Amino acid sequence: MSLDVLIAHAFGQAALDVCFTAPGGGVTALFGPSGAGKSTVVAAIAGLFAPRVARIALNGAVLTDTATGVFVAPRRRRVGCVFQDGRLFNHLSVEGNLLYGWRRTGRRASAGDIEALLRLLGLSGMLDRRPASLSGGERQRVALGRALLADPALLLLDEPLAALDDARKAEILPYLERVRDESLVPMVYVSHSAAEVSRLADHVVVLRDGRVAAQGRAAEVLSDGPTTRKSSREALRGTVLSVCERGARIAIADAEAWMRGDGLATGEMVFVTVRPADVVLSLAPVVSSAPLTLRARIAEVQDDRNGAVATLDCPAGRFEAQLGWGAAERLALAPGAEVYAAVTAFACVRPESEEW
Repeated sequence: MSLDVLIAHAFGQAALDVCFTAPGGGVTALFGPSGAGKSTVVAAIAGLFAPRVARIALNGAVLTDTATGVFVAPRRRRVGCVFQDGRLFNHLSVEGNLLYGWRRTGRRASAGDIEALLRLLGLSGMLDRRPASLSGGERQRVALGRALLADPALLLLDEPLAALDDARKAEILPYLERVRDESLVPMVYVSHSAAEVSRLADHVVVLRDGRVAAQGRAAEVLSDGPTTRKSSREALRGTVLSVCERGARIAIADAEAWMRGDGLATGEMVFVTVRPADVVLSLAPVVSSAPLTLRARIAEVQDDRNGAVATLDCPAGRFEAQLGWGAAERLALAPGAEVYAAVTAFACVRPESEEW
């Protein structure tokens, strides 16, 4: 897959001026803070927004070119979209939603392909249910399946986890990884979470104030930016146990985790950075789909405007967990208490100097 994007557009006092190429297959992330222009770029690629100046080409086929007057209708672009809210049809069952895209395309999947997709996304047992009865994570899996059944040449995911709580994020992230690894459909993934991007993306385009601030391989771009750089006192130490096609297996304290292994070597020391919002605490062991679960001890608990922040110690280092008011009161955490921390997303970076 090759996606070439050039967009220039003014919005009052703000402006969007971006130019980038998403190389090969895999996942390209549009990464940056809210208001950077990520969703506008996705809308332009999908044909849902017509910029003042633009040239967008997918696999050599021009989708938008304002210089020559080319504008391919959204339904003819073979671009699948998944948005924050899923945008399912409430009057249709799960099966009806899934087959909506399939019925609209001339390149229909076979029954075997549909069954394989249901297994891939874990949807086989919920075909008769209506969207109102689904959890947020389940709705997003249905939206993802509907987009894939339309046989897209490119899949656009516009912050698909932003509206989900930590538990639902932990539920759906493994499915996104499976789609990336097994469906082979190229993806453009929009997010402001460095941990999500590090876990899913091969290539990253960083947007800031409507412009491209950086782009390149995910491991290089994220490790150079302020969003993931932390001192060794603020990150967990890890060791790469093995590297294979699936990724890298990393030992962190008494736990192990799998992540993308681009450029990592067996025996190498790495640091794992964790956002407080990506940590879910429990007083007892739980069965979790989170990629990493650590035993830790509470060092400190401080109130903040959103609830509380717990500082945690484990053999690999110190990290923090953000707790809502309900969780803070229910757990009644105090210094010295032992907890289990399910880390729903994290980023892995190399130490680059003695400062780490």
